[in-house]
Amino acid sequence: MSHLSPTQKNEFGEATSLAAVFHDCLSAGIVIVGEREQILCCTPEAERLLHLPPGQTIGCELSALPVPLQKITREAATTRQPVGSRVVTLAPGKGAPVFRVSAVPFQAGDGKIQIVVTVNDVAIVRRIEQNLNRLDRLASVGALAAGMAHEIKNALVAIKTFVDLLLEKNRDAELGEIVGREMRRIDSIVGQMLKFSTPARPALVPIRLHEVLEHSLRLLQHQFEGKLITLHREFTAPHDVIHGDDYQLEQVFVNLFFNALEAMGPNGSLRVATAVTTMPARFICVTVSDTGIGITPDNMRRLFEPFFTTKQNGTGLGLAITQRIVREHHGEISATSQPHQGTTFRVLLPAQPPTE
Repeated sequence: MSHLSPTQKNEFGEATSLAAVFHDCLSAGIVIVGEREQILCCTPEAERLLHLPPGQTIGCELSALPVPLQKITREAATTRQPVGSRVVTLAPGKGAPVFRVSAVPFQAGDGKIQIVVTVNDVAIVRRIEQNLNRLDRLASVGALAAGMAHEIKNALVAIKTFVDLLLEKNRDAELGEIVGREMRRIDSIVGQMLKFSTPARPALVPIRLHEVLEHSLRLLQHQFEGKLITLHREFTAPHDVIHGDDYQLEQVFVNLFFNALEAMGPNGSLRVATAVTTMPARFICVTVSDTGIGITPDNMRRLFEPFFTTKQNGTGLGLAITQRIVREHHGEISATSQPHQGTTFRVLLPAQPPTE
């Protein structure tokens, strides 16, 4: 594939993955049972789906198959009529495999009746349906985001004019810097939303990560003080220069800090730390730890999944966007948590070599 462009390679990879999914969906296990309830044929796919020993089922009695398959096979043999697709569970309990099974009698060349049993994995079909529904929702969100962004951008012009007039009367240098920076950040985010169909890549330039963290913490300082949250800064990374987009990384850390704030009650504690790690390469690790309510193991598995949220009015997009931004910076984000003991997020970002 060396002659393909990056876009063509990406499309080729997506098509290959989709073909593999549909291959799994369409592959069926087939078992043929003779008149004396002897298994005459059992395909490798059937052995895999039914957890049968490979190559050892042919010649065995019907009783070697799971009980639901035995009943469907005997029904087809007794009535001499096809048994349509039936959804069966081969084991008790939640999470057990679910299959769609059908049985069709046919007359062999020697005049004897044989039963062809077909087994399909229902879970694969359901996963495809869920993914298609998810893509449909993402497309709807894209259209909605573009419309909202257009309206916000129009309103932003009036807001900026009003803020400029206020700052002329109240010349607070720090306030002016914060307001100006946040206005530019909003404008950048809205610009990305307008280009939702082709998301903008981050503008990577040398920046100081500690400055981004300090600014992000300053934006939520009032909320921390309101809930009496104790903030511990441990910026121990000796060199904090990375190639990054400060607006987008600010979005990452504000989101993590705000989630921690919401997870904690009064008198909680938030620790924000940096350190340099050389495994597997030179990265700066940013650790954000809170003493909040924590996350259950079931929810941890879906933490970065779009639209998944445990908040009453949440969108389920915050951590999904956070993960996308971190990965576009060639980094990784992970989380560990214990219910009622707190949550820790770790963000790894490639560090620039220190200058002499």
